[in-house]
Amino acid sequence: MKTKSIELLNKAIGDELTAVHQYMYFHFHCDDQGYDLLANLFRRTAIEEMMHIELLAERILFLKGEVEMKAADDVKKVHEVKEMLRMAVAMEESSARDYNLWANECSANADSVSKKLFESLVEDEERHGDQYDVEMENMRKFGDNYLALQSIERSKNMASGRPTE
Repeated sequence: MKTKSIELLNKAIGDELTAVHQYMYFHFHCDDQGYDLLANLFRRTAIEEMMHIELLAERILFLKGEVEMKAADDVKKVHEVKEMLRMAVAMEESSARDYNLWANECSANADSVSKKLFESLVEDEERHGDQYDVEMENMRKFGDNYLALQSIERSKNMASGRPTE
């Protein structure tokens, strides 16, 4: 029972570490290009993913397991915003799907606490995916103007001495 849960919880940590790294990479590039709204969305999501890692690690330690801090994948060098958003939606959908399956597996192994943890993570991942989907829809509706408006807003704030975040 505990062994399987620990294995799944560690797999989730690997996925979450990958997401943190990828989203911070996207944050850096969006910030560098002046896309404050998207840069901040990626940063906030990365922080939430870090909080997921903490919850998963706490559960592993409670189960007397060893926390494995290994990212599941390397950062993809994506610089185009549309591709960043497509990738983010796919990552969130994949995590939600995996966590649903893993919640069921934990339940089948009489570990209802880990099941509940995975279910709560599904809720967060679905929300993240929806946020990125909204941004993709904005890109479809407004095209490159959507990014230009973000860049102009940053310039206006900087010129007036207001913070950019």
